[in-house]
Parts: sequence; structure tokens; C-alpha cells
Amino acid sequence: MTYTESSTCELAVIGTGMAGIAAAVFANQHGISTAQAGVSGGILYASGYLDLMGVHPMTVKKTWDDPWQAIAALVKDLPDHPYARLSTDDIRNAFDQFLETLDAAGLPYRRDPDRNTRVITPVGTVKPTYAVPASMWAGAAGLAEKTPCLLIDFWGLKGFSAIQIAETLRPRWPNLTCARIPFPSVTLTVDLFTEQMARSLEVPANRKTLADEIRPHLKGAALVGMPAILGMHRNAEIMADIENQLGCNVFEIPTMPPSMAGLRMKEKIEAYLTRQGVSLFSQKRITRVQREADGRFTLTISDPSAKDSGHTLTADGIILAAGRFLGMGLHADRKGIRETLFDLPVHQPRNRAHWHQEDFFDPAGHQINAAGLEIDDHFRPADRSAKPVYDNLFAAGSILANQDWIRMKCGAGLAIATAWGAVRGFMKAMKKSELGERQP
Repeated sequence: MTYTESSTCELAVIGTGMAGIAAAVFANQHGISTAQAGVSGGILYASGYLDLMGVHPMTVKKTWDDPWQAIAALVKDLPDHPYARLSTDDIRNAFDQFLETLDAAGLPYRRDPDRNTRVITPVGTVKPTYAVPASMWAGAAGLAEKTPCLLIDFWGLKGFSAIQIAETLRPRWPNLTCARIPFPSVTLTVDLFTEQMARSLEVPANRKTLADEIRPHLKGAALVGMPAILGMHRNAEIMADIENQLGCNVFEIPTMPPSMAGLRMKEKIEAYLTRQGVSLFSQKRITRVQREADGRFTLTISDPSAKDSGHTLTADGIILAAGRFLGMGLHADRKGIRETLFDLPVHQPRNRAHWHQEDFFDPAGHQINAAGLEIDDHFRPADRSAKPVYDNLFAAGSILANQDWIRMKCGAGLAIATAWGAVRGFMKAMKKSELGERQP
């Protein structure tokens, strides 16, 4: 049976990735009635590390210990980067408030507020990041202090090798040993998946079996690292239990996607936002947006798995945080790159021949990575004459132009800071409405 429900809100956030989550968080903190819709994609690929600014200039791959100095250098060299539209205080405040929210949602993080931390990637390389999940912090400390450490992997778990990580890290971390062990209650011929492993360790008996398998391999190690599988909903409790049984600290290492860190963030932050009163249309897609005569937007929200149902949402304003190609915020074909919902102008190379360099590893990067939406100082998408397309439409995250977040190591920072800027822009646009004088 076909049916359509309807509702209204002050702000609609399109996208459920990091930028969409941050936008919903900031809007909710300031009392804005908020609805969020989107199909989870990129967040499930998140390692858990929250980068702020790590590499600049990209051509020489300079890494920075101080992310704030890196941002200052970036803004000076690339004044069109989205960071340039925010002050350092804005970016600091945005990150502080977002981490406070993650902690309240049950996802504690650790950091040095003024420095990047070196962390381990799933393949054993080392990268700079700004904020680290509490479950991974002991690994960063162990790397810095060269603590004797045992790395564990499991028979049947693909894409994660303790031997590979140890061999890659050994020049920087010589006191590493590794072991491959069976996972509790699983035969050696069964393929393992991180989500099932994490849920299995919610059972105390399985944690005891795991600790019993690890213990003979310790041999003086003061630290144990293993893939990020230590529980879905009770990660801290499960880690504490295993540490108590082993008598040493334990830490998680991100796995190849889809990652438990991303899944934990999705589930916990969605539950938190729902408790805070955000109307969440999870795993729903925006199929149509219409501008009404009074300036508001009407969005048609559909469930991809139930095409005969839908929801109509009317909003005073929109923050577009749909991501790039993976999130379907942008679409590329032989004619060029287009924005998929509003048909907004997309900053892009003149033609497809300029999308990529001839050398895949060219230090200058590929021009397609900087394609996206141009914005004004209030984070409103702008037309080719630099004027906002709509006074009440804003954009945040990787859909923005003039940034290469993957190579710059600034993905989470870009998402969080520009979400802050977009919410502030919305509040300023609504200043004379019922929202009053509230500002971040």
C-alpha cells in the first residue's frame, strides 16, 4: 500500500557521514529542530582516527606535529580551502564540542590538544592524526615509548596480518612479536568478519577463551595489540575484562573497511541524536527537493528497500553533507561532474582529460580530488558569479571544492569544522526568524 507521511523542521541535514553527523550535533546543541536523512556509506569505512591537518604541502609530503601550524600554512598558501573561511578558534571549538558529544554518546577519545599523534594503520604504516579512540590510545603510546608488544591476529580473518604490521613497524618499534591464534568457538576453516567477532566478545565466556589463547604468547610483552573487534556496544568494559585477565594493557588497531570503529560511531551517535530529539531517517534516500514559494524546501525521503513508501519533510533550511561520489552527492559521467540533488554548479577541471595526472602517484595530486561546490563565507553554495544559489541552502564536508582531504590528512577536521560553519551560517540566515539571536 502506498502511503506518505509528512513533518516539518527548522533544519534538514542531508547526509549521515561525518559532516552530516557533526551538523546534526551542532544544530541540536543550539536548540534547532533538526532532521537528518541519508544512506550510511563513508562512515562505515572510517578508521576511527579523527584527522585535523597532517600533510602540507602535498607536493613534498611534509607532515606536521602541530596541526594548528599546518592549518595556518595551508590557509596562507591555499586561500580557497574551506578551512580559510573559519578562524582557528572556530575549528578548535567545533572539535572540542564534537569530542564532548562523542564522549556523551559512549565513544571516548584521547588527544594532545596542540599536537598530532602518530598512530598505526591497518597495514602497519604510521600516520599523523589528531584524536584517537580510547581503545587505540595505548597503541599510540606504545609506539612512542617502544613498549615490548605482542601483536595478535586470527585464523580466518582476512585483510589483517600481525606479521605484516610487525615487519613494517619494526624499524620504528623493534620490541614487537606476533602470533596467530584461533578465535573462540570458531573452526580454522571458517572466514571471520569483524562485526560477528565483536558481537561474540560481548559474551564473557568467549573473552576468557580469548585471553587463554593469548596468554602463552605474552613472553614478557607489556602490551597486546589486536584488530578492532573488542565489542560493539560495551567496548571499554570488554577491554578492561581482557586486560584484567592478561595483566597488561590492550589496544585495538583499525582493520580494513568496513571497520568496527565506523560501525560503533554510526550506532552510538545515531542512538544519541535520537535521544536528543533529532528526527533521524536512517538508511533513507532523498529522492527529490522542491523550493516552495515561501522559500522553504520540501524533501521527499524514500526507503530504497520499500519503493512504495515515503516521507515528505518541509524545512526552513538545508545543510547538504551528502559526500562526493561514494555518498552520491556528486556524479561523474562523460560530460562532467554534477551535483545530484539541486544541480548546483560544480567547480571542476575544464574537461575529463584534466581530471587525472598521467602518473597515478604524481605529487601534485589529481584535479578531480579538488572538484566540488564553491561556497561563500556563510557556507552557501555559490553560482559562477560567486553569489549564493539560495539564502537558506548550506554545504559541508567532502562535497566542498578546493580541498584534497585524503592526501592532506584532514578528513574529519574538514567535516567537523565546515559543519560548524554551515550551522552558524544557517543561524545567521534565520536570525530574524523564530530562531532569534542564537549563535554558536
